[in-house]
Amino acid sequence: MSDATGVSLPAEWDDDERMNFMFSDFNENRDVNTTDWDSKMDFWTALIVKGCRDRGSVCVSLQELNKTFRRKERSPLGLATVIRSMARCGKIQRESDFAANVDCGWLYWGVGLLLVKPLKWTFSTLLGSQRVPVDASFVVIELVKEKASELLKVYRSSGLAGRSVLSFQELCTLSSDVCADESTLCMVLLQLQRDKQVTVSLHDGEKIVKFCQAGQNNVSPLSDVDMGIYQLQRSEKLLGERVEKLGVEADKCKEEARTHLREGKKSQALRSLKGCKRVEKRADGLFAKLESIRGILDRIAQSQTDKMVMQAYQAGVSALRLSLKDVTVERAESLVDQIQELCDTQDEVNQTLSSGVTGADEDMDELEEELKSLLDESKPDSVSSYPQVPTGGLRIPGEPSPAGTDVLSYLPAVPCRPLDITAEQLEEELNQLTLTDLGFQQKKMTSPAKRCEPAQ
Repeated sequence: MSDATGVSLPAEWDDDERMNFMFSDFNENRDVNTTDWDSKMDFWTALIVKGCRDRGSVCVSLQELNKTFRRKERSPLGLATVIRSMARCGKIQRESDFAANVDCGWLYWGVGLLLVKPLKWTFSTLLGSQRVPVDASFVVIELVKEKASELLKVYRSSGLAGRSVLSFQELCTLSSDVCADESTLCMVLLQLQRDKQVTVSLHDGEKIVKFCQAGQNNVSPLSDVDMGIYQLQRSEKLLGERVEKLGVEADKCKEEARTHLREGKKSQALRSLKGCKRVEKRADGLFAKLESIRGILDRIAQSQTDKMVMQAYQAGVSALRLSLKDVTVERAESLVDQIQELCDTQDEVNQTLSSGVTGADEDMDELEEELKSLLDESKPDSVSSYPQVPTGGLRIPGEPSPAGTDVLSYLPAVPCRPLDITAEQLEEELNQLTLTDLGFQQKKMTSPAKRCEPAQ
C-alpha cells in the first residue's frame, strides 16, 4: 500500500521485490552495475517529473519527495543521488540560479528579486557537494516551459488580449487554472522573461507585466506610452465599477421609496426618491467621464493602427523604390518597341510557313487528281467492252457448224448395252473407234492448210 497522495503511481509500486530494489540506495560507482544503476535512475527521474505534473507544480525539494513517495513507512534512499544527476543533466535547476539566469537587459535584478521574493533561496553549492539540503527548492525545466506556454495561450485567448500591460493581480486571476500558486506564477514569468515574451516592472509599488503582442517576436521594454495607456485602462475599470455600484444604490433607493409608499410614509418615500436622484446624477457624471476615457482609449488604439499602417506604407515605398531602381520610362518604351518588332517578325514567319505548307498541299491535290484520271482511263467503260463468251457449240476449224448444234453431238454416244458382250463385238467396236479417230486427225491436219490459202 502506498502512502503517496496526489500522485498517480506506476503499477509496479505494489510489487514488494521490485520496490525494495528501487528504494535501496545507489552504488557509489555506477560502473559496478551500469544496467541496474541506469534503470533505477530512469525510474525515479520519470516519476519525479510525473509527480510534479500531477500536482501542478514546477518546483520540487528533497523534503517533498521523501514525503510524496513514502511507502510502508519507508522513504527512498537514493533520491539525493537522483537530484544531483538531474541537476548535472540540466533537467532541474535551483530557484536562485534560475532567476539569476534571466537576461539583465530585460529584467533588473531588483525586479527579479521582487518576483521570487516569496520563494526560498538556497546559495549552497550543489554539484560540488555530496549533500543536498532537504529544503532546497529546484525548478523542473521541462514543466516550467510547459506552464509558460499554457499561460501565454490563456492570455491570448482571453478578453485581456487587447491589453499589453496587466497588473500582477489581474494576471494571478487570469492564470488561476494554470498556476497552482503565486510561486509557480513567478517561475513561469521568469521563464517567459527568459524567452523575451514578457517584461516585469515596478510602478508605484505595483508589479506591472507587459506581454508580447501578436506579430512581434520579442516584447518591447515598458514605455511611458504603455504606462499612460495602463493608467487609462485602470481608470476605466475603476469608473466602471463605481458606476455599477451607483446603479445598484439607485435601484435600492427606488425600491425603498416604493416600500414607504405602500406603507403610507410619504415623507420618507420622498427622501428616498431624492437620494435616488442624487445617486443617479453622480452616476451620470461618472458615466460621462467613463465615456471620455473610452473615447481616448479608442483614439489611442486608432493611432496605433494608423502607425502600423504608416509603417507598412513606408516599408512598401522602400521596397517599391528598390524594385524600380533600374526601371525608366525610356527603357520601358524601348522594350515595348522591341517586343512589337519581334511579334511582327514572328507573324511574318508564321505566314510564310503557312503559305509554304498550303502550296505543297495544293500540289499533292493536283497529283491525286491526275492519278485518278489515269486510273479512270485505264479502266473499261462498261461490261460490253470485254470479249463475248461463246455460247454456241464447239466448231471444228475448216468444217461448217450448224446453228444450234452442241459440242456433245460430235462425241460418240455413250454405250448403253450390257457389259456381257462377246470378244468379237468388242473388237469390232474398237476398229470403229480407231477409224473415227483417224478421220478426225486427218481433218485437223488439213485445216491449217485451208487457213493459209490466199483469199480469192
